[in-house]
Amino acid sequence: QVQLVESGGGLVQAGGSLRLSCAASGRTFSIYTMGWFRQAPGKEREFVAAIRWSSSSTSYADSVKDRFTISRDNAKNTVFLQMNSLKPEDTAVYYCATNLRATSLRGPYAYWGQGTQVTVSS
Repeated sequence: QVQLVESGGGLVQAGGSLRLSCAASGRTFSIYTMGWFRQAPGKEREFVAAIRWSSSSTSYADSVKDRFTISRDNAKNTVFLQMNSLKPEDTAVYYCATNLRATSLRGPYAYWGQGTQVTVSS
């Protein structure tokens, strides 16, 4: 099993930046991909970005491409999401997720964190 803990959320003005972190523990040697998803009030959870643990291949949702960057620190079993040029529509709970088996970068994912709130004011 893998446990995930997100951090770094908060309140920021439009145009600002935030950096989310997600620390993994447990069977981290088996991690295949790690991803970020978000869910805004009244909306379904949506894919944001993901990274392949071994190759660093990445994938982004069109809505965040060129603004968000996903990266990882293998030694610390941590994945990051650098969010720049934030917009009010980026407001959501952001979830970290991981898989221990070979899957598409966009999922499905088996393990999830509890989420961290990101609020972007206009």
